[in-house]
Amino acid sequence: MFVIMVIAASRPVLSLVTQAVTKLADVFPGRTEIYAIWLSLSLIPLLGSFITEPAAMTLAALLLRDRLFRENISTSVKYFGLAVLFVNISIGGVLTSFAAPPVLMVASAWGWGTPHMALTFGWRAAIAVLANATIFVLFVARHVPTSDVAGGDERQRIPLSVTLIHIMFLVLVVLNAHHAVVFIGAFLFFLGYTHAYEKYQSPLLLRESLLVAFFLGGLVVLGGLQQWWLQPVVSSMSDYMLFAGATGLTAVMDNAAITYLGSLIAGLSEQSKYFLVAGAVAGGGLTVIANAPNPAGLALVGHRFPGGVSALNLLGAAVAPTAVACLALLAL
Repeated sequence: MFVIMVIAASRPVLSLVTQAVTKLADVFPGRTEIYAIWLSLSLIPLLGSFITEPAAMTLAALLLRDRLFRENISTSVKYFGLAVLFVNISIGGVLTSFAAPPVLMVASAWGWGTPHMALTFGWRAAIAVLANATIFVLFVARHVPTSDVAGGDERQRIPLSVTLIHIMFLVLVVLNAHHAVVFIGAFLFFLGYTHAYEKYQSPLLLRESLLVAFFLGGLVVLGGLQQWWLQPVVSSMSDYMLFAGATGLTAVMDNAAITYLGSLIAGLSEQSKYFLVAGAVAGGGLTVIANAPNPAGLALVGHRFPGGVSALNLLGAAVAPTAVACLALLAL
């Protein structure tokens, strides 16, 4: 997560995505900034199924930081937007078997490949992501003032070769995410490259990325120690109770820890496996600790909230988008 977040947040990558989102938003009639927000809350979370959720969270948060999380926008709108971002990132990564942490925990143990994820979870999640983003912009469009964020200016002067090399580093890390020797070596080369071509770079988000990485490391270490009470609870639930329980427990335990413990339970039916994972990803926006990429987004936009982000306010704002995700995963 640390390496992916640093590379994905580099200026050439962000410039490329910003220009792509802006140009696509210009195609639609009406206010460009509204469509840019909609694309940042829909297209980029779905893109997380391919570049991984941490990278998608980083890109979306950076794009929204100066468009949605601004001083002249009400705090309630910001909380609603943050909740939609967290929920959509959590469910937007389930189109493949390698991008979402809670899916990674069970994909190998249960033999779930990308085709299975796309056909079982993916299309339902995509509908929920689009619905959440659309509902959000419909309700808050009038509260978003005209943005002065430009899609071009100096960022257009970054040579294409520099951008392609950054994309190459990101792809190399994603493809070798389970081979530390390869992606750490690639990251060291990346650091050297950014230093050599410093005029095309902004300061790398090393501090924010390290904080997120240590947070995730703590969840991995401490989450496994909760097996003594979580496993009996999960194994005693019916399917719909399992869904509700996984959604609720995700708010206080990272959803990857929930699915990991579920993968240790012998004899789970295919339907129970679906409800467990569906509940875990649906609840990924209820709190900051519910989904591993959430702290990455908080690190990038949290300072735009007066007094910091309130856990209760975030929970309240996340109820509606979480309900849409639950409805899509259960009823469709």
